[in-house]
Amino acid sequence: MNEVEAVKTREEIAAIETLLRKHHTAIYADIWKIGLNLSLRISDLLAIRFGDLDLDRREFDLVEGKTGKKRRIRLNNTALRIIERRRKERPEDVYLFQVDANRAKGKPISRNSVSRAFKDAGDRIGLKINTHSMRKSRGFVMFSDGVPIEKICKVLNHSHPAITMRYLGITNQEVLDSYDEYEL
Repeated sequence: MNEVEAVKTREEIAAIETLLRKHHTAIYADIWKIGLNLSLRISDLLAIRFGDLDLDRREFDLVEGKTGKKRRIRLNNTALRIIERRRKERPEDVYLFQVDANRAKGKPISRNSVSRAFKDAGDRIGLKINTHSMRKSRGFVMFSDGVPIEKICKVLNHSHPAITMRYLGITNQEVLDSYDEYEL
């Protein structure tokens, strides 16, 4: 698998959303925004059905496709706004991100389609991103804001903080450099 970048600033995150909305369609911008807010892998995100969501409790349960782990996901205000808007605009849809095309009617949008749109948006601002960049970006922004690595580990549902550190690109060299950066 090719290495992809996290989008490391809130400004770049917003720029990606704007580019997706401008050069593609709203569905890609919505996927980007919800993906950032829910920290899900793209396969789990695209499989969400409206019926899976408990909007009154602001959460839903899922079993991760990759790991088989059970998770409860909180729907924050941003995610709720997008979900409610999409439901209102598309009351007949089963999936949160459903395709309109006749050949795939009634199915979720494809991972490849989303990946192409994300790659294009990233290329336009000089970042190497794909569908996994949503999770990485959320983790990186949380880390940059001072959230403890253990909490980020739980949010991303990693089994150990060392995995999260590697995932975020925190290297041994950066740890060694910190000794020079923080002389007390």
